[in-house]
Formats: sequence, structure tokens, C-alpha cells
Amino acid sequence: MDTAARARAAAREVVTDIEPRHLREVLFDRLANASMAPGVLVFLSAQASDPDVDLEALAERSAGVQLIYEGLRLTRSLAHDEPWTDTTTDEIDADIDILAADVFVSRGFYLLARSEAAAAAVETVQSFGRDQTLRDRPAADGATLDRNLEADIFALAVRAGLTAVDAHPSTEVLSFAADLAREDGEPLSAPGVVLPESAVSRLTELSEGVDGRLPSSASDG
Repeated sequence: MDTAARARAAAREVVTDIEPRHLREVLFDRLANASMAPGVLVFLSAQASDPDVDLEALAERSAGVQLIYEGLRLTRSLAHDEPWTDTTTDEIDADIDILAADVFVSRGFYLLARSEAAAAAVETVQSFGRDQTLRDRPAADGATLDRNLEADIFALAVRAGLTAVDAHPSTEVLSFAADLAREDGEPLSAPGVVLPESAVSRLTELSEGVDGRLPSSASDG
């Protein structure tokens, strides 16, 4: 199984118990059509520091990052183009989308809650809220503020992956990940496009120089 398929399967597994069925189908549809780049980056980051890492053991972290991104991305879309103001939009579908966004974020938080990436996940959501508030101000650079989400998610993915193998991510590797996201489009491209071999090689180089290892007591695997 390639990393994109592994990331999608992990994310889908987390929401298989969601009811009602219509909401679950909305979640599945969004995951089926989404770029798995955030989830894949968790795997690649861990492998960059430890090539022999068990990818199955990283499934929850991958899904957690992916789900948080999907929830915030959907929230951003709803905030920019409010469906309730469009007379051709079914209000029930709009309400379901709001629920879907909440489910994605809450499940993502749950998966990362006991990991070293937990605080960064909270900061990512808080930063997203601040950026979307600033976006409504006169002369705000909306495009840049919007792209902060992808940059923050990629940094979160790197942190989730590296800390899973007891590596402490450096500022340089986090900045590199954020820049990768900013250079891509919206929606994010497929993992193989936004995370080409050259980027993976550079990620590996930077990860080999991470500033220290986490204390063994700080790692929960």
C-alpha cells in the first residue's frame, strides 16, 4: 500500500462509526476527493529520520493531521462562500457540512491529544481562527492569510512525524515544510506533486540535522 492510500485508509477508518449515514457519506466523499499530502507528510517525516519506522504505528498521527486539515479547509470554504445566502443551496446540506467540519477537527484532535504534536495542533486551529478574523479587515491580504492554513498544517505534519520517532524538529525543517505548502495551490496538489522526490530528499537532509532527540519519557509512539 502506498503512503497516499495508507493515509486515506487511516483517515477513513476514524470516521466509520459516525452517524447518521448521510453525514458519514459526506465525510467519506470529502476524504475520497482530498489530497492526502498532509497525512503522507507525517509518514515521510518519520521516515526521513528513521527509514525503518513502522508506518502502521503512525496511522493515527497521519489521520489526525489529515482530519484537522479537512475540517479547517471546509470551515474556510463555508466562511468565504456562505451557503445559507444562496437560494439554490439546500440548507440541510449546508448544516451537514458544518457538522462534517466539526467532526473532522474533533476526531483529529482526539488522535493527536496524547502525542507531542498536541500543543501544535491547538496552535494551528487558534492561528486559523485569527487569520480568518483578520481576513475580514480592510486591505487584508486574504490570499496570504488563507495559505497560512496549509503552511501550518504541513509544519504540524512534520512535527507529528518526527516526534513519533523521538526526533525534535528544527526551526529549519518546519520552515521548509511551511514553504512547500505556500508554493502549492488550493486545493493542495496530490502528494507526488507537492512532495516530489527533491523535496523528500531535502526533508531527509534537514531531518538528519534535527537539534537533539526527545527524552524517552516524552514519546508515546
